[in-house]
Amino acid sequence: MKPFLRLFDFSQKIDYKKEILAGLTVAMTMVPESLSFAILAGFPPLVGLYAAFLMGLVTAVLGGRPGMVSGGAGATAVVLIALMQSHGLEYVFAAVALAGILQILVGVFKLGKFIRLVPQPVMYGFVNGLAVIIFMSQVEQFKTVVNGETTWLSGTPLYIMAGLVALTIAIIVLLPRITKAVPPSLVAILVVFGVVAGFGIDTKVVKDIASVSGSLPPFHFPQVPLSLETLQIIFPYALIMAGVGLTESLLTLNLVDEITGTRGNGNRESVAQGTANLLNGFFFGMGGCAMIAQTLVNLSAGARARLAGIIAALTILVIILVGAPFIERVPMAALVGVMVMVSIGTFEWISFRIINKMPRHDVFVGILVATVTIWLHNLALAVLIGVIISALVFAWESAKRIRARKYVDENGVKHYELYGPLFFGSVAAFTEKFDVAGDPQEVVIDFKDSRVADMSGIEALNKLTDRYQKAGKKLHLRHLSPDCLLLLKNADAVIDVNILEDPHYAIVTDKLA
Repeated sequence: MKPFLRLFDFSQKIDYKKEILAGLTVAMTMVPESLSFAILAGFPPLVGLYAAFLMGLVTAVLGGRPGMVSGGAGATAVVLIALMQSHGLEYVFAAVALAGILQILVGVFKLGKFIRLVPQPVMYGFVNGLAVIIFMSQVEQFKTVVNGETTWLSGTPLYIMAGLVALTIAIIVLLPRITKAVPPSLVAILVVFGVVAGFGIDTKVVKDIASVSGSLPPFHFPQVPLSLETLQIIFPYALIMAGVGLTESLLTLNLVDEITGTRGNGNRESVAQGTANLLNGFFFGMGGCAMIAQTLVNLSAGARARLAGIIAALTILVIILVGAPFIERVPMAALVGVMVMVSIGTFEWISFRIINKMPRHDVFVGILVATVTIWLHNLALAVLIGVIISALVFAWESAKRIRARKYVDENGVKHYELYGPLFFGSVAAFTEKFDVAGDPQEVVIDFKDSRVADMSGIEALNKLTDRYQKAGKKLHLRHLSPDCLLLLKNADAVIDVNILEDPHYAIVTDKLA
């Protein structure tokens, strides 16, 4: 029997040093990001850190994708801003818990597999848009507040910030050429920390964002009325949060699959994400989902197992409890440099090299998804738009592929040999291929190289058989599946059933679904 948990499975070759160092690096980059997202949404700063700890630990242990990192993500935090402003933090916790229940149901009913329907151009657009968002969020660190107004850094503070960011980037780029024994991101953070502390450089540090000291996440039942009215308030936010979280998590899972050449379990990941969010709702966390930037930091550091994610989560907890004074002194410039390199690594540069080889509609979809992702910061909406447009384009292209080879045999029987799928998009082209008035008394339509895909195709056959019947002509339909035969109203009168050759496949109908 396959074990459910594989934390320290010695049958697999795991580099524990890489896992531990990668986990420490991930924790260092996750702390300021979680704080920033919590503050952006109007939550207490510790709510973001608790989310990072709970999401990271639960998904690392129970998730369906070793190497993937989850935390208090901005994609889900943004969804809850309006609820926070209108009803307060308690309703946010209730919505997070409900979102977790919805995600668990998705995993239990095995609906996570539908993420495989996301086309590659949508993936390119999603990843490229996310890379731009990550980069632009780092640009915000070059701003400061003067007399209550936010302004860009200038003069010496700007030069110091830019210089430290450049030093961080240089270390991350050059260190792997010297040694790959330690993650370059962690070395860069420690070196920049040492430079700032050693020379007494005055620059923005983590403490300037918020304090990170606190206690263990306390159990807290959301103080909201248990009523239908409360459910009506929180359900829309919970549904959107669950959708956004699963979309980003399962797309990140697919991305990790591509990078590692292995395959994760989307349904198991859905249950893990839901369990983590459910706990967030009862342990003072803002919830979250997979964090693609931290995941890429983890993978680039060489982590491939669950241990790195567990180390990252426990490190965040240690930081909350005892390590705050040290972490609060880490220069933001070092973390900005790490995230800038993550954004560069996230971007699918190959999309530029193959853009002239891709179909125009795929290029359009990729650019559109990236634009919506960047403009609205709504990953779920961007992916949904991309999938819908891709599906419509596919339907249009498939509709044009239905063809018919026509000939009259030595017995005067006219044959129509169909090629291509018969579905809602190709019904019109299918109907136009038949000359009911001009055809002889006996006609054969052969579906050997075609397939009836949906009820629109069935209805088109019903109408066609009815036209031939009214014209007093004999029509034979060959090589149809048994489901087609059952659904055709005029089957008894017009269909030749060939038991040996007729294919067996299901037609998509409400009855069969």
